[in-house]
Amino acid sequence: MGKVYWAGQTMNCHAPETGNIELLAKYCNEQQKEQWLKPLLRGEFASAYSMTEPDVASSDATKIAISIRREGDEYMINGRKLFATKWNPEVKLYILMGCTDPNNPNPRRRHSMLLIPSDTPGFRMRQNLSIMGHDCAPESHGEYVYDNVRIPVSNVVLGEGGAFEIAQGRLGPGRIHHCMRLIGQAELAFDYALVRATDERKKPRGKLIWQFDSNIERIAQMRLKLDALRLVVFNAADTMDALGNKSGRYVIAQSKILVPIAVAKIVDECMQLYGGRVGRDQLKTAGSVVARHQQYYKVALQLKKQFGLDEELGDDCTWEYIEPKL
Repeated sequence: MGKVYWAGQTMNCHAPETGNIELLAKYCNEQQKEQWLKPLLRGEFASAYSMTEPDVASSDATKIAISIRREGDEYMINGRKLFATKWNPEVKLYILMGCTDPNNPNPRRRHSMLLIPSDTPGFRMRQNLSIMGHDCAPESHGEYVYDNVRIPVSNVVLGEGGAFEIAQGRLGPGRIHHCMRLIGQAELAFDYALVRATDERKKPRGKLIWQFDSNIERIAQMRLKLDALRLVVFNAADTMDALGNKSGRYVIAQSKILVPIAVAKIVDECMQLYGGRVGRDQLKTAGSVVARHQQYYKVALQLKKQFGLDEELGDDCTWEYIEPKL
């Protein structure tokens, strides 16, 4: 399904819907599930997840600073958010992580998760964001402003201070979903590369493109990497199913480190087989193979940054295996 961008939408299992549905199902109360989860499962509207901020180091989630202040039976919200999962007219729900208790001595209890209806007064989109020059509207990531936004206290999920527990429960599986989709896109890019490499019309120096030694090696390495990445993600998914997300910390980090950069490399190798057509905007007709390859490459690099710093993910891997097993 990852091979075709819109395929997940036909089954209501695309990003960010999969992660948001799991969040609502696992952490919301019955009233919240009735209002938001059931219509979302029926595909009646879309949702988005809003966590990253422009003015703090959001790779450290304890730094998230958007202000959520309680005033009676309401919360007052002020601040900005970046990279909320998508913007289009079908989005009716934004799931917001913000700071409700900045003075709590436990930094992991300072934040809460709130359900924000898209038509709430004071909430607006400032701009839609491109990915390395690629306009992904209406599915891209936007910048949003919360200006004296008021929502009822009943819209908090899992009570005040529960955001970290929710975020870990959502983002672990969500990142694995992204890795699966990336592998699907890389598989499609590889298939197109094989079409190019075996094209009888393209015979430089009398050989098919795949018959050159360098391309034989290139194609073999791409296939090996794709199969290895698939096993890495399968292992992560199996570990989370069997032992839970917390026990899957290492395998989740492993997937987040390995898959995006490897997919970007594979797609780049696929583009090499297309020669001079790559990078020529005039040849990028709508839906063309070259355009798809360039989009896959940009998305892989974007997700690489979205997953977090390799240094931080590497810490997860190191702490898991620092003790000798001899």
